[in-house]
Amino acid sequence: MSAEKKHDYHLVDPSPWPIYVSFSCLVLAIGSVYYLHNEVSWGMYLGLALLLYGAYMWFRDVVIEAEHQGHHTPVVQIHHRYGMTLFIASEVMFFVAWFWAYFDISLFPNEFVGSVWPPQDIETLDAWDLPLINTLILLLSGTTVTWSHHSLIEGDRKGFIQGLIFTVILGFSFTLLQAYEYSHAAFNFSGHIYGSVFYMATGFHGFHVIIGTIFLAVCLWRGKLGHFNKDHHFGFEAAAWYWHFVDVVWIGLFVFVYILGS
Repeated sequence: MSAEKKHDYHLVDPSPWPIYVSFSCLVLAIGSVYYLHNEVSWGMYLGLALLLYGAYMWFRDVVIEAEHQGHHTPVVQIHHRYGMTLFIASEVMFFVAWFWAYFDISLFPNEFVGSVWPPQDIETLDAWDLPLINTLILLLSGTTVTWSHHSLIEGDRKGFIQGLIFTVILGFSFTLLQAYEYSHAAFNFSGHIYGSVFYMATGFHGFHVIIGTIFLAVCLWRGKLGHFNKDHHFGFEAAAWYWHFVDVVWIGLFVFVYILGS
């Protein structure tokens, strides 16, 4: 039987990383539960360390397959696009759940919140202060990542790198301002539904911003190593899609939670 490849599909080689990452997630979950009940954190941190190592090694293999072995043919890249589209669709539904929870209690406040929204004992955040600044930061970051993408398509690697640098800096700045806002908020997570819904919705968005910033920082690092060209750059394009999704979610949070919910 000939070993010559006669198709455009990528049949991956056996890899230890799927089962390793599954085991790491199990350790992280058990460690987290143990920490919540007994305040012993070493199991949680062990699971996190194992997970980060597994993720790095797994993605390293994917990069080798794409950049050095040539396995990511145009047909394979089409399926990558399908996969990323479905992933973002699942993320949309994740945030739909939080918006649904928020709209349910804000549009139809019951006696548990005093039949008004926001509750009378809640001092809400000023939407035209830090939230507005963060909105401008994310909108600007959407512009810079688009600049970076178009520069890559046009063969301008300097513009590609510069756009990514600005985007990563803006993403990091958003996270810092969000943390500062949380530290000065007049309400906390527990004790009332306003704080619970607010911190779950904006907190999960902030987590996605951190993940997106890491994605783009990795793309920046790879770009400096000479990876990506105008015809072969879906790793970066997927990160850009994710970043635009994060932007859109924040616009919804800014309008409905910060402006209309204050």
